[in-house]
Amino acid sequence: MLFDARFAVARIRTAGAEIHLRHGGNGPPLLLLHGYPQTHAMWHAVAPALCARFHVVCPDLRGYGDSSKPESAPDHATYSKRAMAADMIEVMAALGHTRFAVAGHDRGGRVAHRMALDHRDAVSRVCVMDIAPTLYMFEHTDMQFATGYYHWFFLIQPNGLPERLIGADPDFYLQSKLAKWSADDTMFDAEALTEYRRCFDAATIHASCEDYRAAAGIDLEHDRASLGHTIECPLLVLWGARGFVHRMYDVAATWRERARSVEAHALDCGHFLAEEAPAAVIERLAAFFGPAESTIRPER
Repeated sequence: MLFDARFAVARIRTAGAEIHLRHGGNGPPLLLLHGYPQTHAMWHAVAPALCARFHVVCPDLRGYGDSSKPESAPDHATYSKRAMAADMIEVMAALGHTRFAVAGHDRGGRVAHRMALDHRDAVSRVCVMDIAPTLYMFEHTDMQFATGYYHWFFLIQPNGLPERLIGADPDFYLQSKLAKWSADDTMFDAEALTEYRRCFDAATIHASCEDYRAAAGIDLEHDRASLGHTIECPLLVLWGARGFVHRMYDVAATWRERARSVEAHALDCGHFLAEEAPAAVIERLAAFFGPAESTIRPER
């Protein structure tokens, strides 16, 4: 069982979607956002440990998992990080939290970044995990980036091309992504893998393509409009020392150009920090988001 009885299941309607989530624990609110091609299940080794000191909220982003997949728009604004961030503001308000901390991995990190810019009064602290800013990455595209992150350019193709190709063998595609981005010795939890496979259906495949199409279009418009707008709240940056982002970028430096106060750490893992190095993630998140009077370890 990935999440124990301390976590309740909820479904919250926002202005643009219905968000499925699990939440549990007592203490300051902490929102955990997943990445591609996963669901909230990626936090299974982290969230139960953190709920001893936080009210931990683990949603599926719109378009992913068991959250709704709203019909997109020609400009893909339905799946913009601004729209996804607005979902999370409404979700947390429905749970009684108008100000909270947020940590996001991969796509969730991009949602967290946008949330820290658009909703400064709501976000007290933010952590982004294994990403560099979207605009920075597109503006520094070269052959190495296009090869390693080919999916950024594949998923944005129009007329259903990526949907058809991925849909021909979604399990193979999903497994190849997990294997390519993780360190060589990574073993994913079998139950989590079952969840990822269950949720990676035709509707999610299409919605996730829309997420990437938004990232290559309207998200860049929003990011350019935000140039010069500093993240005012404290920012924690974590990334995998055995991953692609570490090899390609000075991760800490790119974020220090965009935030007033940055703490940065590379962890001994690949892209999937919360599953490859849960103890280190728990330690860093607990220390950054709350008092560090005790050590919290992953629960098995």
